[in-house]
Amino acid sequence: MIMTHTEQVIANALALVEASRAARERDQQRRAAWQRKVELSRPLPPLPRPVQLPLALN
Repeated sequence: MIMTHTEQVIANALALVEASRAARERDQQRRAAWQRKVELSRPLPPLPRPVQLPLALN
């Protein structure tokens, strides 16, 4: 089947949209993996200073 110019333009546009969607999904997955690595590599927050509770001996 021979495609008309219009059909060819539409097919090219759809292929471009699909390629763009695939690239966006790959980037999103790469960013999520990078974010997990960053979360794991962060130092632990400092522990709060201990608070001594008063002891009533009366």
